[in-house]
Amino acid sequence: MGWLALWWVWLVVAVLFGALEVMLPTFVFLGFSAGAVATAVVTAFADPGPGWTLMLFALVSAGAYVLLRVVLGSAAGTARIVTRDINDHR
Repeated sequence: MGWLALWWVWLVVAVLFGALEVMLPTFVFLGFSAGAVATAVVTAFADPGPGWTLMLFALVSAGAYVLLRVVLGSAAGTARIVTRDINDHR
């Protein structure tokens, strides 16, 4: 049994990705965190092997990332260009 089959390792990875998401709010690490949680749940009840475990992590992470982009939207285009100073009283 390698470290990929230990459910608590995947839970620690999920918490680390969650902490990275809090420090760098880009909605990228949140998908990885969801993938790690799903992998932890699966490896807690079964041992799919290292290849299937990594594939599960990759597929759930990618799906969670796409779902988050659809639900939360992209941050592109949200910055505004300021053309007038708020201190100008004209």
